[in-house]
Formats: sequence, structure tokens, C-alpha cells
Amino acid sequence: MNRRLYTLLFYLVLPLVAGRLAWRAWRAPAYAKRIGERFSFGLPPLKPGGIWLHAVSVGESIAAAPLVRELLARYPDLPITMTCMTPTGSERIQALFGGAEYAGRVQHCYLPYDLPWAAARFLNQVQPTLAVIMETELWPNHIHQCALRGIPVALANARLSERSARGYARFAKLTAPMLAKLDLIAAQTALEAERFRRLGARAECVEVTGSIKFDLTIDPALPTRAAASREQWQATSRPVWIAASTHAGEDEIVLAAHRQLLKLSPDALLILVPRHPERFNAVFELCQRQGFITQRRSSAEPVNAADQVLLGDTMGELLFLYALADSAFVGGSLVANGGHNLLEPAALGKPVLSGPHLFNFLEIAAQLRSAGALSEVTGVDDLAQQVARLWREPETAEAMRAAGLAVMQANQGALARLLAGLGRLLS
Repeated sequence: MNRRLYTLLFYLVLPLVAGRLAWRAWRAPAYAKRIGERFSFGLPPLKPGGIWLHAVSVGESIAAAPLVRELLARYPDLPITMTCMTPTGSERIQALFGGAEYAGRVQHCYLPYDLPWAAARFLNQVQPTLAVIMETELWPNHIHQCALRGIPVALANARLSERSARGYARFAKLTAPMLAKLDLIAAQTALEAERFRRLGARAECVEVTGSIKFDLTIDPALPTRAAASREQWQATSRPVWIAASTHAGEDEIVLAAHRQLLKLSPDALLILVPRHPERFNAVFELCQRQGFITQRRSSAEPVNAADQVLLGDTMGELLFLYALADSAFVGGSLVANGGHNLLEPAALGKPVLSGPHLFNFLEIAAQLRSAGALSEVTGVDDLAQQVARLWREPETAEAMRAAGLAVMQANQGALARLLAGLGRLLS
């Protein structure tokens, strides 16, 4: 498939795209807003001539935040236009950079769909001197339109699983020319760098910089605030665990494990955080149907001794919720989703648990597993046993905590290497 055929197919599936958008709007009304932006109409006023940075959703936006702050410090005269594809990503960007200190410096809109005219309209308005795409959100027409205008394109914190590489390889006539137009691919690992080269990226443009997620900085006030909340809840000695970024099919497993834990520790508290906001209500109803006394974080009410589950149904609080817990299970891994960021709980000194499906984070998972900071579970009984073991054996929990922090420290520096590469493109 070449780019023209890809574009034709995109036009043909536009009714399906519209249908999917309508379905998502039905489940999450925020998708019904700002639809024009997705076609480059009604874009907000955007100051031209700076850096365009695309982060598809929440996780990429959070990962990009330190990079954005460093770019602002190093290039104070360049505005940064941040784009994303989801309402939750938009909310996170606005929460991170909506303050007065960023006014006129960080601007935001949705990225238009990958149609030639929509990409052209967007770039004609933004006129960036550099385009930075986080991880693997590659759009052939956007990249082609950048190449036509001489705008260098960097793929930052780039990752490419073996499964994704096989998918790209099936459309080599489309992906090889697209990858060849990238001016920098800052890959997380040497294995991923080699996959990009095999698929058609220019060898001289591929560098191994590591994952900037290792450069996560924890606000020292966060653990202090979490400890104060647990004290307010009279839960300082209460066993607390978190299951974060869960997907459909995982909540039932987590709740079944928690039911087993309650038999061992009747005062145990589970903090359950679904990955997608549109699932908050459904998961709350699931907890109630299964008979768990459940408090919603969004209610702003303190947790009391009778509560068995705290549903994390707020945005932008995941690190705080991790800080509240004694151990952390990271979701998207008991189902074949590929996992989510294992480094956030590790950076907070939490023993980390996950399921076996970690194909999006193989290198990071391998490092944590090898160091003894990660324990993988396969189902209800295994999950309950591992959480109970960490409560029962504080020395094991402490060893995992220390190992995770050591892995974080040993792998820092990716952000500096990435910034050096971007600096060469801006010079």
C-alpha cells in the first residue's frame, strides 16, 4: 500500500470514523465537543513559528511534560503547540499547562485527522520549525506535509514492539517512505532502534536515548500529602493496595482477589482506578453489584473504616493514589493490552505487580523483573497471594521498593540525550 492508496482508503472509511466518534460521544460526551478541530476547522488562535509536539493521549502527555518544560526553558522565544487525539489527553494538557505562567507559550488543540488537506491546513496555521511526535503515533500524511515544508520531524521516546513492527512490515510501501522522512528517531532501546532501521528509517537518524519515563521526578510533597490523608482516614496501619489503569475484564479479577484479601485482612482497602473515564460509572456499579462498600474519590469524602473499595474516578491524581498504597498492580496486563507505565509506582517506592501481557514495555519490565522490583501474576489467586505476601513479609516489600528505585536511578538521562538530538534539529 502506498500513501495515495492509504489516503483513498481513509476517505472511504470516514463514515466509520464518524460512527466511531459518535459512539464514543455517546459513552463520553466530551468526544462530541470541538469536532471541527479534528478536520482543521475552528482551530483556536495559534501563534506560529514554534515547536509542534503531539502526544496521543493521557500517558504520552504526562511523559512529555518534562520535555515541554525543558524546551520552554531552553527556547523561551518558541511557542509550543501540543496536540492530542482524546478528551482525556486534552484535559491533562490543559491541567499541566493551562496556568498563567504558560499563557502564550503553550497552546493546544486536537490533531486533525490524517487527511492531506486537513494536515496542510493545520501546518499552514501552526508553521512549526520542528515537529516532535511522542512514542509511535505515526501519520503518513502529516509527516509528508512536514517534509514538503522542510519541517524536521522527530519521533521522541520511540517504542516499537515486535508485534507492531510486523504490522508495519505488511505495509512496507507506505511505512518505509514515511519512516525515511523522519529526521530523528530517539528510540528507547537498541532492539527497537534496529526494528525502525529494518522498516526503512535512515540509519544515521536513529539513536538509542532510553526512555524519558525513567526521568520522572516525584514532588516531595506528594508522599507527605498521602501520609496525611491516610492519617485523616485513620488508615495508617490499614493494608492498602491499588489496581491502576485497569481495562474491561480486569476489574472482575481484581475484585475477586480483593474478596480473598478481605478474608485475611477484613480492614483491607483497594484503590481501583479504571484506565478510561467513560468506564468510571460502570466500574462503580460493578463494585456495588458485587457487594463491596465503595467510596468514589470524586465525592471528596474521606474514606472511612467501613469502606472496602476507593474508586479512583478523578483525573490527574494517579501518582497521588499510588502514593496512598502499600503496593501497586498496574493494569492493561491481565488482558492482552500490552500493559501501562510500571515506572510511576516504582518511582514512588511501591512494590510493583502486573499481569503477563507487557509487550508495550518489554525492556522496562525485563529490567524491573531482573532487579527483583516486579512480580508478575496470572489470575485471581496469584494476585491475592502476591498482595498478601507483601503485607505479610515487609522485608520482601522493602527489597522490591529499593530495587525499583535503583532501576529508576540507573536509567536516568534519557531526557538530556533527547534534548541534545532535538537541539541539533533546531540549530
